[in-house]
Amino acid sequence: MILTRSEITHAVESGHIAIQPFDPGRLSPNAYDWRLGETIQVCDTDLDAAHSSGFVEQIIPPTGMVLLPGNLYLGVTYERTQSERYAQLINGDRTVGTLGIWVHVSAPLGHVGHAIRWTLEIRVVRPVRIYPKMTFGKIIFIKAKGEMASYQNMGRKYTNSSGIENSRLYEEIT
Repeated sequence: MILTRSEITHAVESGHIAIQPFDPGRLSPNAYDWRLGETIQVCDTDLDAAHSSGFVEQIIPPTGMVLLPGNLYLGVTYERTQSERYAQLINGDRTVGTLGIWVHVSAPLGHVGHAIRWTLEIRVVRPVRIYPKMTFGKIIFIKAKGEMASYQNMGRKYTNSSGIENSRLYEEIT
């Protein structure tokens, strides 16, 4: 079951969902409009799943930054979200999609207990200028059914992410 705007508001007020910073004006009928953070990592070389990736981190200036096709970009959400009661799903939205920006296609699920600023996979089909703190997508909250198991207590790789997290698949391969 997806939470509505009023249910998201109630869950934030009661402490069952944390969105930091929270702005009620960013609520839509069934989601919260999240923003792009202020840093981005750029990879324009080959990647190898068995090795740590070579990304260069950059601050996105207030005047914006042009993203180019052929590069992989890792961004981060401006907001940090967490809930011990609800799972979360994050996606880009129509506003960035119609600019030819594909964002966060591969890992949209935030488990119950996830407490993170989301790492975003970003690709573009044409050169496009982006800006820090621009609306970049939507997050929905889903009521979990059954026995709860918090991601926080499972000792997973990406628990409590506060910035951009590169792939750590190499930890399983090597």
